[in-house]
Amino acid sequence: MTLPTAATLKPDPWYRNLFGDGTFIIVVILAILFVVFVATQGDALSQSVLTEILNNSLPLALASVGGTLVVLTGGFDLSVAGVISLTNVIVAVWGGDGPLGALGGLAIAVAVGAAVGAVNGFLIAYCNLQSIALTLSTMIVCSGVALLVLDAPGGNVSDFMNYDLTAQIGGVVPVALAVALVVYAVWFVLRKTDWGVGLYAVGADEAAARLAGVNVNRVKLRAYVFAGVCYAFAGFMLTALTAVGTPNIGDPYFLLVFAAIALGGTSFAGGRGGVAGSMLAALALTVLQKVLFSTGVSSFYTGIFQGAIMIIAVIVAAVSARFSSKSEARS
Repeated sequence: MTLPTAATLKPDPWYRNLFGDGTFIIVVILAILFVVFVATQGDALSQSVLTEILNNSLPLALASVGGTLVVLTGGFDLSVAGVISLTNVIVAVWGGDGPLGALGGLAIAVAVGAAVGAVNGFLIAYCNLQSIALTLSTMIVCSGVALLVLDAPGGNVSDFMNYDLTAQIGGVVPVALAVALVVYAVWFVLRKTDWGVGLYAVGADEAAARLAGVNVNRVKLRAYVFAGVCYAFAGFMLTALTAVGTPNIGDPYFLLVFAAIALGGTSFAGGRGGVAGSMLAALALTVLQKVLFSTGVSSFYTGIFQGAIMIIAVIVAAVSARFSSKSEARS
């Protein structure tokens, strides 16, 4: 039997994905939110405000990328909150001064995130453990270790991390935007590989993918490892933004990540979606918070508005996917 490759086993064409996986929908939602924000915030288009929005959305965008990789395989990774908290306190406590110190802290964080992802992936792929139960357990373990590392907000975050990594490159391009573009570029390249194609194949029909020769276990393992690395980057950037280590700082991301994934059009059944929609959804959720604040709406209503937008997006995405499937069948 011939093994499938990136050339023989391709995901849906980009023009079908644009409408079918929710990317187009989240672009429209983001545009509407941004127009409202500009209308209610006088300096919305200033460089400082745009940089702040991008900075605030980056940790969620990075974490959502990791979560999306796992969801594409048909699994769920609940360890995201624990890994973010753990890497946050690790960087705050052991990250040194200057670029080399930040690089050292990032290296430790990435190693921890990859290790957690490897444990998750191995036990799920090779031991057939349920992803929700296992990753919930690793989240609890990581949260507990974070408390052992730092039992109260503190640490020593360098000025380089707090200022240079949240500023602009050359005074023009925000660092957050550059990081987001690099992450998407890496994903775009990976999607063209056999592993990237395998993500969609496994999520769409694991049994069929296995019969077609896809190494399902390896695809799943790598998905969880890459997800752990993304969570580590999110924790690192969150440390740069807050300039402090907080052992429970990742807790809000437990739900926000899946909100961004759903809003971005990735199907929780697996096999459909992509990181572009998740990253844009993370930005949209951040802009939504800014809109509510600029219009004087209480923060208590943020969750209600987020949920309402998610429901609308999911319904429209489902309808669009159905029409896309019918169109594909006719062709």
